Amino acid sequence: MSGVRHVTVRSSDSDMRLDRWFHREFPHVGHGRLSKLLRTGQIRLDGKRCKAGDRLDGGQVLRLPPLPEAEAVPREQTRQTWAPSVADIDDLLDCLIHRDESVLALDKPAGLAVQGGTATERHLDAMLDGLRFDADERPRLVHRLDRDTSGVLLLARTAKAARALQRSFKSREATKTYWALVAGRPERMEGRIVLPLLKKGGKGSERVQVDHEEGQRAETLMRVIDTAGERAAWLELQPLTGRTHQLRAHCTALGNPILGDGKYGGRASFLDKDAISRRMHLHARSICLPHPGGGTLEVTADLPDDLRKSWDFFGFSPSESS
Repeated sequence: MSGVRHVTVRSSDSDMRLDRWFHREFPHVGHGRLSKLLRTGQIRLDGKRCKAGDRLDGGQVLRLPPLPEAEAVPREQTRQTWAPSVADIDDLLDCLIHRDESVLALDKPAGLAVQGGTATERHLDAMLDGLRFDADERPRLVHRLDRDTSGVLLLARTAKAARALQRSFKSREATKTYWALVAGRPERMEGRIVLPLLKKGGKGSERVQVDHEEGQRAETLMRVIDTAGERAAWLELQPLTGRTHQLRAHCTALGNPILGDGKYGGRASFLDKDAISRRMHLHARSICLPHPGGGTLEVTADLPDDLRKSWDFFGFSPSESS
């Protein structure tokens, strides 16, 4: 057991969640033990009680109680921590579509989780040291994409840039545009979807549903770009709020689930299984927002090959879209 210690948060760890910082520094101490230490006030941030989701800032001081040393923890209680290989980092560098002194942008592939979880060891957050490019600070995540959504994902290269980008997302200064293929033909060609969403289920099984009594306000702008008769439609979607699985739940609520989204659309979301990809047909096409250093940043990601084949199957032409 180590004694009580006081640790100063590094500037490179600014905006990191306290629980993620703790598990990185003390991977041998389980989540349950951390929760108890926080609940009983044994861990303090700048002398005050804190929560697992609190964001750290460089220069803050964490008070940590006596903790067991790693070698004192029985082997069966330890968990192997995944580390990216050279090939993983090379693949990630191939996804880079924008780089400047403040911001990185990736064209995230479908199948790559942004952050880890109980059943997710391989994730982008564990690879971010590979995107330092000799900078002093580690890149920071400033927004999220679902594991099975491809497309534009922004990273801040400094704490200052992270704060500016997060302000833009929270204040609706950021315009996020998604492309989706959905089952069927929507009743209207464009409009605003305003349906409150409520999250249900535990960790690993959470899903959201429309709930007019307890749900949180959720708004999405929708425009039909093209249709394949009554079979499928190509939508442009712009979320005005940032609810979990918002676009997926809204499309399903309209009666037009996103193709390949079995979680929300069930069997209705799978068509022509031998002709098009079985993965979810949702792509983060572009982001436009104020650049932390001034001016405007606009980043666009082309459709990946598997989705392009689906667009071609229905006779849709992404190159002709306005």
